[in-house]
Amino acid sequence: MHTATAPTRQPQRESTTPVVDLRGLTKTFPGKEGPIRAVDGIDLTITPGEIVAFLGPNGAGKTTALDMMLGLTEPDSGTAAVLGLKPRQAVLAGRISAVLQSGGLLRDLTVVETIRYIASTFADALPADYVLERAGLTALRNRRVSKCSGGEQQRLRFGLALLPDPDLLILDEPTAGMDVTARREFWQTMRADADAGRTVIFATHYLEEANMFAERIVMISGGQIVADGSTTEIRERNSGRALSADLPETGTQQWLDRLERADGVVSVTVEGARVHVQARDTDALALTMLADLGARGLEIASADLESAFISLTGTAPAESTETDAEAS
Repeated sequence: MHTATAPTRQPQRESTTPVVDLRGLTKTFPGKEGPIRAVDGIDLTITPGEIVAFLGPNGAGKTTALDMMLGLTEPDSGTAAVLGLKPRQAVLAGRISAVLQSGGLLRDLTVVETIRYIASTFADALPADYVLERAGLTALRNRRVSKCSGGEQQRLRFGLALLPDPDLLILDEPTAGMDVTARREFWQTMRADADAGRTVIFATHYLEEANMFAERIVMISGGQIVADGSTTEIRERNSGRALSADLPETGTQQWLDRLERADGVVSVTVEGARVHVQARDTDALALTMLADLGARGLEIASADLESAFISLTGTAPAESTETDAEAS
C-alpha cells in the first residue's frame, strides 16, 4: 500500500513580481519564400495564480512564444522574464516546468521508475508517491511506459513537470489523447494548483477547453496578440452579443431588409423560423426590434467564442488537438 506524502517544500508565491513579463518579443525563422515572422512584437504580463489559455490557428506563434518563456528559443529582440529571472535561470531553479506533447520518456521504464529517475536530477523534488497521486497515476505505477496510452503518457509528463513543485506550469496541448474523464480530472487538479498560487499557461485547439477552464484568454494571430481578457470580455468586445427572434409570418424579406439596415448590426442569419443577429449594441437593437419591427420571442445572449476566434484570426478553429505545427 503506497500512501502519498505531503510535499516538503512549497514555492514562494507571495511575491508581487510578475510570473511572466514579455516586452517587445520578436522571432523570425527562415522560410522557402523568405523570412517568417513567427512572433511580432508581443507584450504580455501574467500574474501569480492565473490560468491562461493561448489560442490561435496553426502558425500563429503560440508555440514560439511559449518556447521563449522556457528559454528554448532566444528572441531576436525584446526581453522575456519569468519570476524576475531569465527563462533558463527559472528552469534551472525549478521555478518553471513544461508539459509538451512528445519526447522525454523512456519506453522500457515503468511509470514509477520514470518519476524516481527524473526526481533524482532535482536537489529537492516532491515525493514520488505524492506526484503519482496528483497526476492520477497511482494505479499505473508499475506499468511500462511503452504499454501506456497516449493520454496516460501525457499524464506522466504532467507528473514529471510537478516534481520540482514549480511556480509556473506551461502546457502545450496538455490533454491531447486523454478521454473526457481524464481531461476533467486533469483540470480539477489545475484549478486546485492555481488556487494554491501556481500559475498555469496552456496552448490548446479546444475552444471548449479554453472556455471552461481558463480564467483569461490570450488570442494570437500572425505573431501578434489580437485579444486578451476573460472569455466573456473577448466574446462581447470582439464579436458583439447575439440576438434572436421569431421570423414574422408575412413580409419576411422586407422585415429582414429593415433589420439589416438597423444601426449596429454586424450580421443577420436565418435558421428555420428564427433569425440570429450579431450587433455591437444589442440593447438598442432589441428596443428597435420590439418597438419598430414588432419582434416576438426575442432573446439576447453572448456571442460564442468560436465566432470571436473567427472574427479575430480570420481562421476557423481546428477540430482536434493535433500537433501545433508552427515554426519553432
